[in-house]
Amino acid sequence: MVLTSEEQFARIIKKSQNILILIPSNADGDIIGSAWSIYNLSKQLGNNPTLIFPQWKKNIALKKFSFLDTPSNLQEKITGAQDFVLSFNTQHKKIIDTKVEQKENELRIYVTPEYGSFDPRDFSFIPSVFHYDLVITIGIPDKESLGEIYEKNPDIFYEIPVVNIDYHSHNDNFGQINLVNVVASSNSEIVYLFLEKYFSQNINHFILHSLLSGIISATNSFQRKNTTPRSLQISAQLIEKGADQQEIIRHLYKTQPLSLLKLWGKAMSKLKYDDGLGLAWTIITLEDFIQTRTQPYYLPEILTKIQNNYSNGKVFIAIFQEKSQKFKLFIKTTVPNIIEKMINNSRFQEENNLIVAYVSASNLEEAEKEALQLIKNTLN
Repeated sequence: MVLTSEEQFARIIKKSQNILILIPSNADGDIIGSAWSIYNLSKQLGNNPTLIFPQWKKNIALKKFSFLDTPSNLQEKITGAQDFVLSFNTQHKKIIDTKVEQKENELRIYVTPEYGSFDPRDFSFIPSVFHYDLVITIGIPDKESLGEIYEKNPDIFYEIPVVNIDYHSHNDNFGQINLVNVVASSNSEIVYLFLEKYFSQNINHFILHSLLSGIISATNSFQRKNTTPRSLQISAQLIEKGADQQEIIRHLYKTQPLSLLKLWGKAMSKLKYDDGLGLAWTIITLEDFIQTRTQPYYLPEILTKIQNNYSNGKVFIAIFQEKSQKFKLFIKTTVPNIIEKMINNSRFQEENNLIVAYVSASNLEEAEKEALQLIKNTLN
C-alpha cells in the first residue's frame, strides 16, 4: 500500500524525537504562522523541535507577529548537529585517564594509556549520527536558497528525512516527503489542511491564531488575487474554532515603523514605470538608508507595498549598491512564466521568496541601465 505524502508526514512526525524546522531569513507572515504552528504541534507530540530562522532579529514580519509567543528554541544557525568521535581500541591497552585543554585557537585532548603509548593504528575518527531525525522546511524552493545553512550542513539533507512544505510552483520538490500544493493560497493553508486531517485534537488556540495570521498575511486580509474560496472557507473554520480575526488584523495592520514609511517615501519618489512591460523599478542609495535609518532587509516589504499600489504591474524591482561597483536587484513578481524564465536564467538566483540578480557598474545610473537591459532581455 502506497502512502500519500501527508500520511508519510503524519507517521514520521509522531516517531521523531529531535526535529529541525528551517525557514528563510526573509520569511513572511505566512511562513512564520506556519512554522510556529508546526513547532507547537511538535512540542505537543513530545518532540524536541529546533527552529532555525537566519537573522530573525532583523526580520520585519516577525516584529508584526510579536503578539504570538516566539518559539523557545529559536536559533539563527545550526549548531552541534553532529558529534565527531575519536575511537580508541582498548582491547590490549586500557585508558586510565583523559583530559581536555582549551587553548586560544586549539583544543587538546590528552589520553593516558595504562602503559607505554598508543599505536596510531589503535585509534580512528568516526562521525556520529546526526542529533536530528527529521527536517521540515517551510517556504523554501530548493536547498541552495538556504545559503550558508545548506553550505555548512549539506549532509543533513541526504542523511535525514526532509519534509518540504510550500505552495509556489517553482519549488523543485527536494524533500523525501513533499507537501507542495500550487493551488493553495499559502503555506498556512497547507499546514491547516494537514493538521485538520491528522491532528485535529492538537489544534489549540495558539495554532488557530498562528494559521489565521498566516493566511491573512499571505492574502493581505483577503484582498490579493491568491484569495480563493477554499482559503476563505478555511479562515471561516479557524474563526469558528476560536481564532480572533479582529485581534490579528489590529496587530498586523497597526501603524508601521516611521523608518519604514520614510524609506517607502524615498522609493516612491524615485519610482519609474514601463507600462508596456508592466515593469516598475526604484533605486535606493546608501544615503537613503542612512537618512531613514534602515537596511536593505526592508526592501522586500517596500516592493510588496509598491506591488499593492500598481495592480497592473508584473515585475517590481529595487536596485541598491551592495559593494563597490556591485549592485543588487531585489525582484518581486507573481507571474508564473516570468518566474520560470528568470529561474532558468543563470543570471538570476532565488533568495527565499524573492528573485535576486547582480550587475556590475561604476555608478547608479550605469547600474540602472544594466539592470533594465537584463530584465528586458529576459522578459522578451
